[in-house]
Formats: sequence, C-alpha cells, structure tokens
Amino acid sequence: MTIALETPTVDEVRSAMAALREWQYDEAPMQFHAGDIGWNHRFGTPETAAAVRTWSRDGRILAVGMQDSPTLVRMTVAPDAFRDEELARRLVEDFSLPERGVLPAGAVSIEAPTGLLMHDLLAEAGWGLDEPWTPFFRDLAEPVEDPGVRLEAIGAERAEDFAHVLRSAFNTKRPTREYWEKMSLAPFFSDARCLGAYDDDGSVAAVVTVWSAGPGKPGLVEPMGVHEDHRGRGYGRAITVAGAAALREMGASSARVCTPTSNVGGVATYRAAGFVTQPEVHDRIRTA
Repeated sequence: MTIALETPTVDEVRSAMAALREWQYDEAPMQFHAGDIGWNHRFGTPETAAAVRTWSRDGRILAVGMQDSPTLVRMTVAPDAFRDEELARRLVEDFSLPERGVLPAGAVSIEAPTGLLMHDLLAEAGWGLDEPWTPFFRDLAEPVEDPGVRLEAIGAERAEDFAHVLRSAFNTKRPTREYWEKMSLAPFFSDARCLGAYDDDGSVAAVVTVWSAGPGKPGLVEPMGVHEDHRGRGYGRAITVAGAAALREMGASSARVCTPTSNVGGVATYRAAGFVTQPEVHDRIRTA
C-alpha cells in the first residue's frame, strides 16, 4: 500500500496522540512524545492540528511529526518501522520537497530519534548534524523523595504565575497567561500536571508541566523553568523532583527530558534531580 501523508483534523489528532502514547517505552531512544503535542496546544487547538503530520500505510499510522516552528519538524516512527525502507524514503522525500508542505526550502531541521533508517538516507543526501542535546531519564519504580519546597498546582488563578516564571526563565516576552489557558482547554490536558514552587514570601520561584503517556509509559517534563530571581537556590531541582513525583502518581514508569548540552545549568539541574544522562542526540539540518 502507498504511504499517505496527511494533516489531521482536530478530531484526528487524537489518533496521532494515541499512536505516540503506544510507541513510548523505557528502553526507547529519546523521541517525540504525546506531551510535545499537548504543550503545543498553548497556541490553540486548531493551530496545533494544522502543525501535525501523519504518515500511514494501509490505515495504520507509522510516523507522526509536528512543525515546532516554520523550519523545524519534530517526529518519531513506530518501533517496528525504524528500519522500514519504504517509509524512510518517503519521509526523506516529504522533508526535502517544499511542495509537500512539511518543511520550506532553505535551512531547516528535523528532530528524530536515533536508529532511524531515515538518518542514514538524509546523511547520504547531504544533511548534517546540529549542536548536541543531552537526554535525561529517571526511573520511577521507587517513591520519589520530598522536593523540600512549598508546592501548589497551577490552575486558572495561578496562570499568570506560570507565564511570569517562563518569561523570566527563557528571557522572552512569551508565554502569556493565554498560553496556559489555551493549553488547559485542549482535549489532552487531562494527561498533564502543572506545578509551581513558591518561596517563603509566597512568590513563585519555579514551574513545571509534566505529561503522561499512560500507565507504564515514560512521561515527559515540558517545560520547566526557574525565575531569574530564584536561580542558584535549588528550586530547579525541587520543581523537577516534584514533576517526577506527579508522573509517578499518574502511573508513569519513568520521566524524560532533553536539553541542549550547552545549557550547563539545565544539565546540572536534571542531574541533581536524580535524572541520568543518556547518549547525546543531534537534529538533522539542511543548511541551504
């Protein structure tokens, strides 16, 4: 059967999310997660559906991707299709031809798990490697330690706290309160937990959102941030530990997160929170 590339409707995104949940397992390489689509709902449900792509054969979804920016696609493939030649060649075609509507001409990037045959074919076609990222893994078989800080769930009344911390943490004018509100209205927000860590004066110091892929599956930390006024005081470790505990309560088998290797502070924070480094990964890039 011919492989079909599709942009799902809002309702059809559920099928893509279900596939991503099914494909998560502890021994898998760091890969695109259902929580990545959940976090993207901060831009709105229709906007997120328009960014998702699926590749199917004979009615079965074999690959799912998402335009995380106009020039970046994040994607993964069903575990039994990592070395599927027909799929790999179709993916390379779709990523290489702007008329397919996946990536534009010029400099672009693809985030994909290691081990895909697609990587080999992209390398043969002249695609290079971008800067390294470090994946982290924490097993959740055992109870998680007390974070040691005051924690509160982030609801509508704390949405501005959430946005305030992330703006400071990532030195940006975004996100806004509206980001949290749109994300919370998405059909997949039941898979998420948003938490805030507060100092003794009641000021928000750090926030985290974690995403479940279902019981017995790895959960995702996305995003985590510490306000610039509270850096160096252990709040990053504490809120990350709290996120891991929340995932365990939801039945997750493990917690995962990935950060640029150059982000020395982030690397140190995740290590301090009990996460173990995994082999570095690289995006595939086409420079022209």
